[in-house]
Amino acid sequence: MNLLGGSARPRTAGRRRRATGTGGIALAALLTAASLPVLVAQPQPAQAETTPGERAPACAPWDRECRVNRYLDRIRDRPEKLDEFLRTMPKGGDLHNHLSGSVSTESLIRYAAEDGRCIDAETMQSSLAPCTEGQRPASDAVSDPEFRERVIGAWSMAGFEPGGEESGHDHFFATFGKFWAATEGRDGDMLAEVASDLAEQNQFYLETLLSRQSEARGELVERVGFDPSSEREFRRLREVLLREGLRDVERAARRQTDRDFARYRELLNCGTPSARPGCGVEVRLDYQVARANSPASVFTQLLLGFELAQSDPRFVGLNMVQPEDHEISLRDYTLHMRMIDYLSEQYPEVSVSLHAGELVPGLVKPEELTHHIDQAVRIAGADRIGHGIDLRHEDDWRALADHMAERDIPVEVPLTSNCQILRVCGPEEHPLPDYMAHDVPYALATDDPGVSRSDITAQYSRAATDFGLSYSQLKASARTSLEHAFIQGESLWAKSGSHRMKPACASDTPGFGKASTAACAELLASSPKAKLQWRQEAAFHAFETYYAAKL
Repeated sequence: MNLLGGSARPRTAGRRRRATGTGGIALAALLTAASLPVLVAQPQPAQAETTPGERAPACAPWDRECRVNRYLDRIRDRPEKLDEFLRTMPKGGDLHNHLSGSVSTESLIRYAAEDGRCIDAETMQSSLAPCTEGQRPASDAVSDPEFRERVIGAWSMAGFEPGGEESGHDHFFATFGKFWAATEGRDGDMLAEVASDLAEQNQFYLETLLSRQSEARGELVERVGFDPSSEREFRRLREVLLREGLRDVERAARRQTDRDFARYRELLNCGTPSARPGCGVEVRLDYQVARANSPASVFTQLLLGFELAQSDPRFVGLNMVQPEDHEISLRDYTLHMRMIDYLSEQYPEVSVSLHAGELVPGLVKPEELTHHIDQAVRIAGADRIGHGIDLRHEDDWRALADHMAERDIPVEVPLTSNCQILRVCGPEEHPLPDYMAHDVPYALATDDPGVSRSDITAQYSRAATDFGLSYSQLKASARTSLEHAFIQGESLWAKSGSHRMKPACASDTPGFGKASTAACAELLASSPKAKLQWRQEAAFHAFETYYAAKL
């Protein structure tokens, strides 16, 4: 096995290998100029795909998307050509991204060395100074190649081989506890690196997960918290927390975020003539809630996340983290969904994405596989779910998939981490084909690309090679990632999934320069989401023009 890597209520391979060759350079220039006028026609639907052995119909001269589908079929088994094609393809946004797990392990080592952290010589556990017996200065992982290799192996999936005493699941999740000290005080640096990575791979939007004010929040829980189990107790605990200091914690969290955003913009020279490409990536945050804690702690984290998403436009939603198979996560799963349902009623404008169904047989008891996705979408009212691996084990899973399609609830799909953590790698084991067969929107995502030693291009490559997705299907993933992003503003599209622009922009074509009508210009100026979608469609015009000419 290759391990590369409630209520259903309405709610408003190699690590970062660059493409080389003159073709990649020429296309990069073309994509950079995508907002300038280019001689391309209004996009038309691609020709229907053919069954194996059936002769593909010829593409109409104006149908660039059809021709790019043919080009992908031609290079699907040519790794270098495929990597260049997918690396330069516009790929929307990353909706399932854990900030601390997305930074390269080499950067974590550099942070730890610069900040005087310590590393246990046996376990590779990082800690704050001073170093004690059995620990080495983190700077040793810079100067000592053998120690550096051991640290990289402990802090990531580098060199991990399945089948030993430690499972991929256990090794993956253990990395976060080992490198935690390296990330302390470095959120701004990490934002800068991850935004730069996305820009390098032709993505436009980052929605990443992080927590805030853990110590202050914990002290508040210790002082006034209690474990709630009913809606009446949810209401009472919310009132107590807001009265006794949670809004002070929320204000401190916003100040902390001010510092982190200032740092990442400083590192990338944003707002200056020498601004780096990462400045062009729109960055938003989802507040992460550590689910393997007491009910009082989980509720307090959720409440802080909802408050931040209401008060600070940089926070656009929330999510729950830590292993879904943890004993507390399993014991309190339904309780957590009910907490979210209650708080969503108090904060109806706040969006929710949930890790749901990141489970397989053998990891948990069979009965635990039957309801996690269902409760996430029907009780908690999740706007998106992440992973969704146990779909086929859910009670009446086909009706559940149809419900997700009807409610336009997408699934975030990080193929590499699914393979590394759960050993769910190909289309025989992975539910992606089932979601697609039921018209559930899907968005490829990275999860923790630093830990995985992977990137978004690797996810698109897996989808193209292992799952046989066409260019049109990969393009659908990129579009879904922006359509279902929690970033503010209305969509460019008249209807989700239709890819027909709203009447305000119906007479315009992205790629021919700025919007030609005042109504369209007003939509793009008032809606960050529509502006991102316009940018992506202009980039698709340039990309498809370039590759359609290669047939």
